[in-house]
Amino acid sequence: MVGRLERVLVCPPENAGWNSGRAAAWRELGFLHAPEFAVASEQHATLCHELESAGAEVVRLPASGELTLDAVYTHDPSIVTDFGAIPFVPGKANRVAEGSAHATFYRVQKIPVLGEVHAPGSAEGGDMVWLDARTLLIGRGCRTNSSGISQMRTLLKPLGIEVLPAPLPYSAGPSTCLHLMSLMSLLDDRTVLVDLPWLAVETVELLHARGYRMVEIEYEERETLACNVLSLGEGRLLALAENARTNEKLAGAGFDMRVFPGSALCINGGGGPTCLTRPLARR
Repeated sequence: MVGRLERVLVCPPENAGWNSGRAAAWRELGFLHAPEFAVASEQHATLCHELESAGAEVVRLPASGELTLDAVYTHDPSIVTDFGAIPFVPGKANRVAEGSAHATFYRVQKIPVLGEVHAPGSAEGGDMVWLDARTLLIGRGCRTNSSGISQMRTLLKPLGIEVLPAPLPYSAGPSTCLHLMSLMSLLDDRTVLVDLPWLAVETVELLHARGYRMVEIEYEERETLACNVLSLGEGRLLALAENARTNEKLAGAGFDMRVFPGSALCINGGGGPTCLTRPLARR
């Protein structure tokens, strides 16, 4: 999760129907207010510019009438491993079609598909954190269930990958988006940004046991997704400009900070830089 980002999948707001009649469903999808398409599109273009400036090839998920506003958050419907992609059945009902859209994308791109998570299992990429190349930590919450975790373990165990479950708090329940990556973001091989009070004790103990240095977010920036920071590799991070105090803390910890505004694109829908990107290749 922290190697040099070389290729990444995104979905522009237009491709997810932010400028169509689908935008009327913003309340039921949990957005804070009606989408601001022009602003969100400008912010997404800035995101893509930052990714390309960091040396990543940016590819875009094709538009589809089955996609909803949430499809801009391409991190969740699938994961890409060293052995192939794994499309999911997302735990949020309106996002189920995204798993199929990602599977089609991988076939067209000739990216091998290792396997899929099937119902009654549910899984979302925001609940998955690679602690190292052979250890995948998966959050058990409202979006990723026990069956989804079990299916991931079955797929990855023959490849020598250990899957560890991480309990998540109930928070406000299924209507909100609380992923494991809402509470922790890996910054490099030994540093993790955390929302410490919300992490389970066993997760904190695991991070300590593995020797991670923890940097805590500024907690007044929790609601503006301060913990959602994307590693570009080589000590470079991409974060939301709105979280100036957390970003200043990260710069003080030795990281090269890149920022972009996310008021309309990220904060409104509850998805930050990691959520907007599905890494396809790192080195």
